Amino acid sequence: MAADAGNAAAVAALFEAKGRPRFNPLIAHVADAVEAEAVAVFDDRARALAEAFWPGPLTIVAPVRDRDRVCDLARAGLDSVAVRVPGHVRARGVISAFGRPVVAPSANRSGRPSPTTFEDALEETGFAAADAVDGGPCAVGVESTVVSVLDGRVALLRPGSVTREEIEAVVGPLDRDGEGHRSPGRTALHYAPDAPVRINAAKAGEGEILLGFGPGAGDPRWSLSPSGDLREAAANLFRMLREADRERPAGIAVSPIPTHGLGEAINDRLKRAAGFVG
Repeated sequence: MAADAGNAAAVAALFEAKGRPRFNPLIAHVADAVEAEAVAVFDDRARALAEAFWPGPLTIVAPVRDRDRVCDLARAGLDSVAVRVPGHVRARGVISAFGRPVVAPSANRSGRPSPTTFEDALEETGFAAADAVDGGPCAVGVESTVVSVLDGRVALLRPGSVTREEIEAVVGPLDRDGEGHRSPGRTALHYAPDAPVRINAAKAGEGEILLGFGPGAGDPRWSLSPSGDLREAAANLFRMLREADRERPAGIAVSPIPTHGLGEAINDRLKRAAGFVG
């Protein structure tokens, strides 16, 4: 769901349509790295990350350069800005044609599981959009990794499909004290269906649907990945949470997911869906 990043009225309408708290900053999407540096101040490590992972699912939080192109409301009043060059060719084409940064959070109502199909996006917030473009189902399935590059430190603020290990291979060990308020998607209860979510479940309880992971884990219909592939599980996660929720179960249980690599992001989303962050 997108709006002109520099237009406070448009950004306010986006917050209203999503029911999103205004302390939660938005990501400014741009067509290329040159445009990113027009709105953010990059050091050598930020440039190295951009070169390694853009276009793609990595957001860089850096000091803001141009406060008009990404307005105060979009930045939640912070002196930093979150910026990304998306991997989707059609998204970059729309941004390039528009000619200015675009804030584009997921098209869900705030706190709900993110839509990963065009139909789910329309169901969630299509009523508020002036137009809609179908770019096909999301290939990654979870929101972008968010990394801050501030005051000489690099920190992981939100895990995603660009993994901790991949980032450290480019910039070295990450700082342990990231400022999470500079990243979107960090509220304690987030990505949550209506049904309660229970994580690290060995089996389904009465009336629950179990989202399995790996060989033999539950009903194959509800398996995030029968083979135990983390990328397949990430691609299926939000879609299956939403589909299970439509069955109106007593709850949604989820099998244990490994914590390495992309599993860090999957477990982060599941903890927030369950209202547990620790």
